[in-house]
Amino acid sequence: MMRPRGQSVRVKALGAMSGTSLDGVDAAVVDTDGVDIFGFGATGYREYTPAERAVLTAALGRWPGETGVDAAADVVQSAHEELIAGFDGIAVIGMHGQTLAHEPRGRGTHQVGDGQALARALGVPVVWDFRTADIRLGGEGAPLAPFFHFACARWIGASEPLCFLNLGGVGNLTYVDPSFARPEEEGALLAFDTGPANAPINDLMQERRGEVYDRDGALAAQGDVAEGALELFLDDPYFSRMPPKSLDRNAFGDMVGLVRELDDADAAATLTGMCAASVLRGMEHCPTPPSRLLVTGGGRNNPVLMEMLRVSLDCPVEPVEAAGLDGDMLEAQAFAYLAVRVMRGLPTSCPSTTGVRMAVGGGEVSRG
Repeated sequence: MMRPRGQSVRVKALGAMSGTSLDGVDAAVVDTDGVDIFGFGATGYREYTPAERAVLTAALGRWPGETGVDAAADVVQSAHEELIAGFDGIAVIGMHGQTLAHEPRGRGTHQVGDGQALARALGVPVVWDFRTADIRLGGEGAPLAPFFHFACARWIGASEPLCFLNLGGVGNLTYVDPSFARPEEEGALLAFDTGPANAPINDLMQERRGEVYDRDGALAAQGDVAEGALELFLDDPYFSRMPPKSLDRNAFGDMVGLVRELDDADAAATLTGMCAASVLRGMEHCPTPPSRLLVTGGGRNNPVLMEMLRVSLDCPVEPVEAAGLDGDMLEAQAFAYLAVRVMRGLPTSCPSTTGVRMAVGGGEVSRG
């Protein structure tokens, strides 16, 4: 049984994440009281089939009631239930679901995945719909992992400011100063989406090669970055906006169009260069130079992208594994951690992470 706010209790929480890369569902267990991390537990992954991925892709950008949304919801729900049923001894589940549309200054945010149905099916409390409360209070609703990144910085024993960079479908950056006592304190965190990351590269590979992604950056390594296309990309007004700020997966939908006339290798190299350049622009917002940049998400496995970052930044650029963390599961672990915070009535976002007016705890709780 979870305790009321203010009474710490250490539990095994499971987080489940279906990201913007549309590759599958990650699930991971965290031993936590919602403040500190005591350890990490079992993990699991359920890959989407090509047919399921096609259903999800067709529903991107759509809102409740629109064509294809119910089919996408069925795919997400069945994948989550199938994967999570294999875990035992879980006190609470944090279910992010699959984002189909994200428009914080317009229609809001839309994730499919029914936490109430999951709670009934598994008999475990489920925290879900993490983003809506933040948006209602004027926030971007994203990114939400920064509070977990703060706990990770403390867990790895960091004493100097550092950055976490998640390179999924969209890139997002978290600046952490671990000298602060709580993540919601002014100066402890700064977070925002840097720009598109793997999504346009994946879209290019699917369109031109029938492949899901550029494995090991092999195609990009054969090409050259088209500087003209890169400059056009960086002219987008998004990069001149001050953080916090967030993006929909398809916010830069014309990126593949910018490389339409290039051959496959140059197109892949240019899209990879765009991802790196957007991160470099984002790093300019850090309050102080970070001691290191820890990279999570699929992009850390792209040696071309990682080298672009290393040669351009003054701090070490490393996969999060260098700090003893799991780059494949960090996002899922984040929602396990956030679920416990929601159950305890603790905030999950604050003005410096999403632009919300005050620190807020998002998430709906459904009992099993």
